[in-house]
Amino acid sequence: MSSVLTFLALVALVLGSLYAAVTLVNLVIFRAPARAKGPAAHPVSILIPARDEAGNIDAALDAALSQDGAEIEVVVLDDGSTDGTDRIVARAAAADPRVRLIRGAPLPKGWNGKQHACHQLAAAANHPVLLFVDADVRLAPDCVARMLGYLERRSLDLVSGFPRQITRTLGELIVIPQILVLLIGYLPLPMARMAKSDARFAAGCGQLLMVRATAYRRAGGHAAFRDRMHDGLNLPRNVRDSGGRTDILDATPLAHVRMYDNWADIWGGFTKNATEGMATPRALPVWTVLLAGGHLLPPLVLLLALSTGADLAAAQAGLATTEVLVARILLAAKVRQAPLAVLLHPVGVAVTLWIQFSALRAARRGHRAVWRGRTYDVH
Repeated sequence: MSSVLTFLALVALVLGSLYAAVTLVNLVIFRAPARAKGPAAHPVSILIPARDEAGNIDAALDAALSQDGAEIEVVVLDDGSTDGTDRIVARAAAADPRVRLIRGAPLPKGWNGKQHACHQLAAAANHPVLLFVDADVRLAPDCVARMLGYLERRSLDLVSGFPRQITRTLGELIVIPQILVLLIGYLPLPMARMAKSDARFAAGCGQLLMVRATAYRRAGGHAAFRDRMHDGLNLPRNVRDSGGRTDILDATPLAHVRMYDNWADIWGGFTKNATEGMATPRALPVWTVLLAGGHLLPPLVLLLALSTGADLAAAQAGLATTEVLVARILLAAKVRQAPLAVLLHPVGVAVTLWIQFSALRAARRGHRAVWRGRTYDVH
C-alpha cells in the first residue's frame, strides 16, 4: 500500500507542479493593457448580436456608448427577438446617431445563429477595427481605447479579452472560474506570444474580441466556421492560419459579465461547444489525466497517506496540494474570483470533467445542442 501511495503521490506532484508552474509564469505576463495615451488610432465598430436580450441590451448600450478616447459606432443585430429587444435598440438609435439597429436575415441552413449574426454585423460595420461584444458584457469607459492601444503597440491583428466573471449562485462559483483555470494553467502564454501566428497556440474569448477588418476578411470571417459554436477559438485560429497575429489579455478591469444565472443555462452553455475543445475522444483522456491527476489526486493521496502513516507519500502529496492551492489563490486574486471559488476548486474540476464526458457521450449518441431556441448538430 505504501509503495502504491508513493507512486500516486509522485504522479500528483508532477502534474500539480506542472499546473502551478505554468500558472505562475502566465500570471506574470497575463496583464490588462495600459491606459491609452492620446486619441485612439482608428475608429471602432462595436458589434453586438442580440437575440431576446431585452433584459440586457439597455445596459450593454449604455456601457458601449460611454467609451472615452475612441471614435465608435455601435451596431446591434436583432436576431429574431420576440421580447422587444429591437424596440429598445430603435429608441437608443433615435436618441444617439452612433447607434444602428439592423434586423437579422432568417438563419440559413448549416449556420450557427451567433456566427450568422456576427457575419451580418461585420458586413454592416463602417470602421476598420471591429469589436464583437456579447449583449451581457458591460464595457468599462476605457475598454475600447485600451484594447485598441494594445492591438497597435503589439502590431496584432486580433486581441481577445476575458472580462471579470460575475458569479453569485453555487453553480456559477463552481463551474465558471474553471475557464481561466484551464487557460492560465495549461496554455503556455510565452510560447503563444513568441509564435503569434502559430494556430496551435490560438485562444480567445468570444465575449470580447477585437479584430482588424482586413484580417477578419482575410481569415474568412464567421462564415469560415458557420456551423461551429466556439467563435472564441475558431476566429483566432483562422486569423493565425491566414498569417495574422493574435493575443489574449486580462480584461478584468475592462469589462464584466454574468454569463449564466442558473444551473440549466450553465449546463447548456458549457456543453453546447464542449466537443469543439476538450470533449473529443483524443483530447479528453489527456485532459482527464492533467486535471484529475493534478488537482484531485493530490488532496486524495494526502488524506490516504496521513491516515496510513505513509510519510514520503504524505510529503509529496502535501507539496502538490500546496502548490496547486497557492497558484489557484494567485489566479483568483488576479481576476477577482470569489474566495469560495478557490475553496470549491476540486469540486469545480470534477464537475468540469463530468460536463465534458457528458457532452462527448451525448455527441456520440447523436444528440443535438439546443441554444437560444435553436437546435444544432454537435461536432
